[in-house]
Amino acid sequence: MESKTFEEPSSTDDEIYSQNASDEDDESTFSFGSTPKLQFRYVKSKAVWNDEMGMAEVIEKRGKTWVTTGIVRSGKLYSSMEESLYLMEIGALDLIDDCERSICLTDMYEKIAGGKSGCCWELFEVYRHLKSLGYIVRRHDVSWSLKGIKSSHNAVDGSKETEQVVDVSSKSDLSIHTLFSEMQINSLRPDFDVYLPNSRFRKSSPGDPSFLLYLSRGDPPSRAEMEALEKQCGGLPLKIGLVTEGRVSFFSFDKVELPLLP
Repeated sequence: MESKTFEEPSSTDDEIYSQNASDEDDESTFSFGSTPKLQFRYVKSKAVWNDEMGMAEVIEKRGKTWVTTGIVRSGKLYSSMEESLYLMEIGALDLIDDCERSICLTDMYEKIAGGKSGCCWELFEVYRHLKSLGYIVRRHDVSWSLKGIKSSHNAVDGSKETEQVVDVSSKSDLSIHTLFSEMQINSLRPDFDVYLPNSRFRKSSPGDPSFLLYLSRGDPPSRAEMEALEKQCGGLPLKIGLVTEGRVSFFSFDKVELPLLP
């Protein structure tokens, strides 16, 4: 197997969301391996953290960041642990608990360190690094929106298909409570779906991701594990992420044939 280096997206200025620190609506970048500087903004979004769900419900949506962040269920917008913490770090989100008390960065760091809600510190570092480069990132196989989702079964007429779509939406309130809380950090599955920067991106019709990302826990995956992961990718490229002493790196493998020994 041959390692490949991870390349930053090549894009023009108008293809990437503006990252000017002076614009209160936009995300900001930070240098590689550094902690983002908290920015004071006049306009922030506000969300209520739900420990049981391991997510935050957004109650005041401000700025452009929600075009590529958060999932929508039954008309409500939710942000995952890594999304919430990242937005707090760049000063774009005020997070409160159900008693309307402010939740600070230290509180969220402690939650991440506990490895709950399918997130850990290494996963957050990978997410933060990709977002700082302009990529669009979501949890693997977690739809941003149920809009446009249809049954894979062929419907005899339009009414049957419509009933199936409505049924999916009616169950969203139940599924959202278990979607993230039941995720296992160490399960052998891709962690993130990653999309290239795209100013015309729509969560209701995102298309296929540019690649899937799996965070390596310690040693790189074995051959058997790589084959199991690739089967879940449906032909999409797979990259392996590795976090070492705060440094995030990515690599992928090509299949090669080893010469037969005499």
